[in-house]
Formats: sequence, structure tokens, C-alpha cells
Amino acid sequence: MKYELSPLGDSAVIVQLGSDITEKSHHAVRNLSIYLEENPIDGMLDFVPAFTTVTVYYDPIKVWTRTENDASPYEVICAKLGYILENMKRSKPKEAKTVEIPVCYGGEFGPDLEEVAAHNQLTPDEVIDIHSKGEYLVYMLGFAPGFPYLGGMSEQIATPRKETPRQKIPAGSVGIAGSQTGVYPIETPGGWQLIGQTPFALFDIDQDPPTLVEAGDKIRFKPISLSEFESMKEGQE
Repeated sequence: MKYELSPLGDSAVIVQLGSDITEKSHHAVRNLSIYLEENPIDGMLDFVPAFTTVTVYYDPIKVWTRTENDASPYEVICAKLGYILENMKRSKPKEAKTVEIPVCYGGEFGPDLEEVAAHNQLTPDEVIDIHSKGEYLVYMLGFAPGFPYLGGMSEQIATPRKETPRQKIPAGSVGIAGSQTGVYPIETPGGWQLIGQTPFALFDIDQDPPTLVEAGDKIRFKPISLSEFESMKEGQE
């Protein structure tokens, strides 16, 4: 496995596992993340997976007290990570779970659908058709609890973010930003182009697990009517 290690301040190491956002680099990130979850390094506080990296945070004092030579805490962590990366078994990607997310496109739920269509010289129905026919890989969760960063959206509907972000975006809103699409799990400010909304809750702190999807899952969007949205929303509540 090819990798690069670099410091992030004095208490973290960035493990670079690829330069491009691909399923291969995603699998490498998932492989290391699962290993660290099951076999935490002494002194490690946390780790944060991203598109092509895993950042490992550690307590320098705890690492230093376990050091029997003159190596710095950073050198100790790097040595341990290097050993793990060189000797970790390359497991096959687990079979992805596919989650179908219903979306009511356009109208009050998708105020930017027509703007996305106009930007790409398409009709709103063509945007909906392209968006809902895609299969999207969840590369990671971030930005907000349960927010899925998805890969696989067609360039046919790619649209720049809004010049002026909204102060409030409702939970469940489905948006487009550049070549990415995603779902806002909670109400939050944001600048994505909103094309629809799902009645499903992507994040619920009272559930176990609290997120509807996790890294490695696949997502498909299913168009639904307003009446179906309202019925599903009542069922969720």
C-alpha cells in the first residue's frame, strides 16, 4: 500500500492514501479506519477519515511517557502507523449496503431546481431524471452530523454553489454543489443548490446508530410526490 505520513501540528499525523478521489483510495481509507477502530494505538485520541486521508490525533505526553529511546512522539506514532500499513491485511471491500432515499423534487422543497436546469441547459424533469438514476458512494460523513459526502454524480447536472449562502437550510434538503450532491441531515446554513427534500431523518441522536448511512454505503434517490412526502413525514414522526 502506498502512503505518505506528514505532521499536523504537534499532536496529529496525516496518513495520505491516495491523490485522487477513487473507490480504491476510499477502500484504503476504510481499511485503515476499521483497523484503528479495532486496534487503537497507545496514546491515540481519535482518528478522522476523509476522501483520501486518515488523520490520527494523539496525546504527545502519553506517547512520550511510553518511549524508551530518544524518539519524539511524532516519530513513535509514525513508526507504529508505518508498521500497521506495511503489515495490515488487505481485506476485500465489504458488500455495500444500498440505501434508497425518497426525494420530493422542486417546489418549496427544491427552490433551485430550475436554476440547476438552466445552468445545464436542461429541463427540471431532466435534472430529476439524471439525479435519481445515479448510484452514489458515501465516501465519508462530515460538515454536520450524518452529512454524507457522495461520489458518482453526473457532470450533466453539476452546478456551482450559490454566491450568497442561505442562513437556514431545512433538514433533509437535497442539494448540489459543483460535482457533488448531498443531503443536509440537520437545519444549518449552507450554499448548495437545493433541488428537493427527503422526509427521512439522516441523523437522530436517539437512534443506534444515529446516522442513516455510513461510509462505504451506496445511495439511490427515488422521486416521490408531495402527498407521499407528507405521508412518509408523518410516519417518521
